[in-house]
Amino acid sequence: MIEQARIPQRYAHCTLDSYDTQFPSSNRTLTAALVQARSFVKAYPFGTDGNGLLLTGSIGVGKTHLAVGMLQALVSERGAKGLFFDYRDLLKQVQNSYNRSVDVTELEILQPVFDAEVLVLDELGASKPTDWVWDTVAHILNTRYNDRRTTIITTNYSNLAPLAADASGPRAAIREETLGDRIGERMRSRLQEMCVVVEMSGEDFRQKVKRATFA
Repeated sequence: MIEQARIPQRYAHCTLDSYDTQFPSSNRTLTAALVQARSFVKAYPFGTDGNGLLLTGSIGVGKTHLAVGMLQALVSERGAKGLFFDYRDLLKQVQNSYNRSVDVTELEILQPVFDAEVLVLDELGASKPTDWVWDTVAHILNTRYNDRRTTIITTNYSNLAPLAADASGPRAAIREETLGDRIGERMRSRLQEMCVVVEMSGEDFRQKVKRATFA
């Protein structure tokens, strides 16, 4: 069942037990997020009532590790059938299905995403927003919302509505995009109903602690 969850090899080692919150520059929100993740797994499925989690925070704070750790625990400890998908990869697979030389349909790609008892959707909002992207993510999230299926989502974007640029000066003020900018306010609003928001803060763990080295 773990193999069927399609967890990428890079994250195969990620468990809740291996999630590190004790390194020197760790932020207290990471400990709180781990506690919430463990509580979610313990309460699943009856105590979670079909709701999921939306893990928000800047790059490198461990959102994907925590999401995969929950997925592994839900599969191995609670017997759930789970599935991992990178948001960008999923959209590319759907787009590729429109190619006449490809012998797979859009529905054949999306049906496992619709049906997964637990879905981890990693890096929500990472693809450039277009009407097609918004329609596709709306189709996925609305289907899972209506079927009350658990969805665990990670995103690098703040859980805020679209923010109008400040055009009072000669150039519009530079600002960071929000989740509302990337997936549309209608779907961001829907996420507030189907997921508990977990905000994670801190420095980039990969930059501070886990830089690549040769053995």
